[in-house]
Amino acid sequence: MAVQLLITDKNLTVQGNPLDGWTNLDATKKFNEPGSGSVDLPARPDIMAQLQPGNRLVVIRDRAVWMAGPLEIPADFTWSITESPGHGRVTVSFSDDLAIVAGYITWPTPANAWTAQLANTWRQLASTNAETIVRQLVNENCGPGARTERRIPNFALDAIAGAGTSTSVRTRFEALLDTCRRVAVAGGGIGFRTRQTDTQILFGCYQPRDLTATARFSVGLGNLRSIQSKQSAPTVTHALIAGTEPETGTTGRTYVQAADSAAAATWYRVEKYVDGSAENDANGELSQAGMEEIAAGAAPVELATITVDTADLKAGRDFDLGDKVTVALPHGVEIANLVRSIHLQATPSSGEYVTTLIGSPEATTDPATVKALRTLGRRIGRLETR
Repeated sequence: MAVQLLITDKNLTVQGNPLDGWTNLDATKKFNEPGSGSVDLPARPDIMAQLQPGNRLVVIRDRAVWMAGPLEIPADFTWSITESPGHGRVTVSFSDDLAIVAGYITWPTPANAWTAQLANTWRQLASTNAETIVRQLVNENCGPGARTERRIPNFALDAIAGAGTSTSVRTRFEALLDTCRRVAVAGGGIGFRTRQTDTQILFGCYQPRDLTATARFSVGLGNLRSIQSKQSAPTVTHALIAGTEPETGTTGRTYVQAADSAAAATWYRVEKYVDGSAENDANGELSQAGMEEIAAGAAPVELATITVDTADLKAGRDFDLGDKVTVALPHGVEIANLVRSIHLQATPSSGEYVTTLIGSPEATTDPATVKALRTLGRRIGRLETR
């Protein structure tokens, strides 16, 4: 098994020898979301010395960085005279570097100090390429272009990928990654991620690929171990957006509709009222809010598969997060949708197992309460003082 684990500090300096004696590595990469993982280790002094707050864990798979990020729980220690004698065992929980970006919110005037933020001001980027908007939001809130106290150490923007279409955004005090996800969906379904080099953590965007003709999973191909498939009715087919009340009172309130007519015809009509954050749709803010609701409420096809790497098709090499792939179900139906997460489980004795979650934006493993809290947090963050 070609998996190696390293500990680095914030400056990406390796802190010791590769971690040995580990068991039960569990790491999940997610599309446009922070990944997470855990690993069990022997609690030897040389290992415990590396597990310090602020340090990072790097998962190397087939001689390439598969996932890397900060230690969230550096040491969950257990000792028992019967189950873990000697030095005991320690469980380490970690995330990928996108989790650091997730710790920031969007400031309306990012160049100003927090105490100098302007009242009733929004950060607005209109009719601009989605990649440009995402890069700008990250750069000015936590990247090299941010205020000194907000910059992430050794963090930089990756090369421009030329991904996405034109869109707009209007934001204030929202979770930064929530805003980036909205822009990514509205601007052509682009992806964003972090990657580690020898000296930097790079943030960049990319255009997911349509690999439905080449990245195929089926029992007959021998690269599929199990399938769990579920399709649900849409929760929204018609988003009815109302703009904010005009301050002057000389014009009426603006109303915009976004609809998935095909879904309504196939299933049934489901309306949802959306309170917009702009007076009008001049820059597309109200239309974008409707598109987000339609995308989130689309009839999700959730497909959880346990795949087997073969010489012809391997996760991370032949397909990756955000790519569109095809899964052939045993009863003859084929499903083509996006790779939402890739889950790596590994032990030295049994080798690697790779699980791929494929489906709509709502096809996640998050509990319903978590989804609801994230939605509520986003809406509260967008409230404008009136």
